[in-house]
Amino acid sequence: MKYLLFLIGLFKLSYLFSQNELKLCGADEMRIEFLKANPKIAKAVIKRDIDLENHTKAFEQNNILINKNNSTTPTYIVPVVFHVIHNYGIENISDSQILDGLEWVNKTFRKTRPDTASMVQAFKGIHADCDIEFRLAKKDPNGNCHNGINRIASPLTSSGDHRVKELIHWPTNKYLNVYIVANAAGLAGHAVWPSDADTIPEWDGIVLSHSYVGTIGTSNLQRSVAFAHECGHYLNLQHIWGGNNVPGFYFLPCADPNKDCSIDDGVSDTPTTIGWQSCNLTGASCTSTLDNVQNVMDYSYCNVMFTQGQKSRMQACITSTIAGRNNLWQPANLTATGVDISATLCGVNFSSNKKYTCPNSSVIFENTSFQGPFDAITWQFQGGNPSTSSVANPTVTYASAGNYNVTLKVKIGTDSITVTKPNYISIQNTSSTGITYPFSESFETNSLTAPDWFVNNLDTGNTWQITNTAAYTGTKSLMLNNFSSTLNGKDEIYSRAINLTGASALNIAFKYAFARKDTSNRDQLQLVCIQNCNGTSIPRFTATGAALETVTPINTSFVPTIGVQWKTGSATIPSLFINNTFHFKFVFTGNGGNNLYIDDINISVDAGINNLSEHLLGLELFPNPASNEAELKFELNATRSLSVNVYSLLGQKIYEIPKQLFLEGNNTIPLNTSSFESGMYLVQISDGSSTINKSLIITK
Repeated sequence: MKYLLFLIGLFKLSYLFSQNELKLCGADEMRIEFLKANPKIAKAVIKRDIDLENHTKAFEQNNILINKNNSTTPTYIVPVVFHVIHNYGIENISDSQILDGLEWVNKTFRKTRPDTASMVQAFKGIHADCDIEFRLAKKDPNGNCHNGINRIASPLTSSGDHRVKELIHWPTNKYLNVYIVANAAGLAGHAVWPSDADTIPEWDGIVLSHSYVGTIGTSNLQRSVAFAHECGHYLNLQHIWGGNNVPGFYFLPCADPNKDCSIDDGVSDTPTTIGWQSCNLTGASCTSTLDNVQNVMDYSYCNVMFTQGQKSRMQACITSTIAGRNNLWQPANLTATGVDISATLCGVNFSSNKKYTCPNSSVIFENTSFQGPFDAITWQFQGGNPSTSSVANPTVTYASAGNYNVTLKVKIGTDSITVTKPNYISIQNTSSTGITYPFSESFETNSLTAPDWFVNNLDTGNTWQITNTAAYTGTKSLMLNNFSSTLNGKDEIYSRAINLTGASALNIAFKYAFARKDTSNRDQLQLVCIQNCNGTSIPRFTATGAALETVTPINTSFVPTIGVQWKTGSATIPSLFINNTFHFKFVFTGNGGNNLYIDDINISVDAGINNLSEHLLGLELFPNPASNEAELKFELNATRSLSVNVYSLLGQKIYEIPKQLFLEGNNTIPLNTSSFESGMYLVQISDGSSTINKSLIITK
């Protein structure tokens, strides 16, 4: 049943601004076929849809009487909570961009957009102030002070379908849940209509791609209308050309090539249209009457208005019991969610667009304290220019290498809170400095401090530390306590600058030990080479899930006790970095697994010389791309036992050739790929202590 609910939730999306509308029409058709095949679910959705339509008709009739009596209509307030689902990429947009997005939604709903002067004259008379406002929540469901923005690290940001709502979902009769993701299922955004949300409450809410939120940061004014468009669907508006409602099971694509003008959106003052995907302000697709191309519920990219009829339909929805929309604006709920309270100083915090950078590079800081507006903001930047600031989001430069503290003090009335983050900013050496190769590190020191190392704790949870509980050599190693972490977080550790002037053909090698808790874990370790201190970055080693583990899964805290529980990771350093200064970093992305250990890092001509790559010569994977079969060809300079495993990009083992003996000389290993789906895979050859990875592309 849960699978069926997921499918209907997936198919009953509202679509906006995809690069390929034909696929979206196919998705609508798939949804309808699903409803036809599952009449019980369809029956429940239809009943709620009919109930809501009956309520809408009654509301609109009553609204006519109210308007005749010149009564003042109320303003309906909707508390909003944002959930930023990210994987530490550009989708993790700033608070400022989120608030800007919310501001432009309200400008659209309240008829205060500054760009409405360009509106077609024929529609200015029905341009509506919808008397609906969306306000950022100031309390969480438990009544605690909150800034209305949650940030959760998850690879689901890349799919952006309804599964993101399983990560966090506040009560839908109290909040509008808005999810910001890297990719909203290939769309600008999608929402669930009230009738569906009443049937499947776990999917209620809006999902938006980050580049369609607001007018700043990763978005712009043209794309910002996606948010208001999805809010329209959330409040029971169809696309302006109609279709996509449940009764009758029909669907109607935008700009229908068959020009079906017999269906509309159920709103009396929006002209019949087949919809527009361009801003044709003189368009009249069904009659001689102008189309309302600038309507928010069209796809024209110049959307600025709702009509009076759409206002009435949305207000009818928000006063209905369907999906609990009528509880959102009740005074008790406005108090419970904190949207009706004045500014209170609850917490002081800040972030920056960089924490690790070069001298004289700009660092942009953002005040993420809550709740504003604030009476006073005071920054102190150790080693920075300027050294102090009173603006919310200052830009600072640092002239000299080193680690620097940052302090922020925020004041509301007589209340003030100060927070200092020690060594928050790390400014690295320039390209003319750095220690010379060969380089080695066995972590026998007592700390990870500048200038040798910089730890970037992106998830603010457990991070890199030196431990004496395990080591490949000596008594200490680098460790990340992933076993007790409750976050699927991300942690980086940067080396100091290493000067490779005069070098050639250098290798980097290291020992690592890792265990998963169970076979579902997809933790990932990367080794990345970086030119100078923030130049070109090239990943040189990547292992995910089963490809990373050095022992079988363990459900207690993993500590490697013997040498065979460690493996060697190695790579050549690209010629781009030779005769230059470079850094390297380890990046660990958690996914529920166990502890990770790293030891004995070496950079030299001979680093990793005892690795498999030194014995396995001329390795080829052919053909590549492949379809039903491929071959590994190589030459061994000594007899060795080898195994071959193939992993998906999610780290799941999908193919295995157990360890067997291969003789000195030329060898061929056939791979049966007939059952592989199209996509990219990782082929890993291992002798038990070291591995070689090759990428394989399958096309069907």
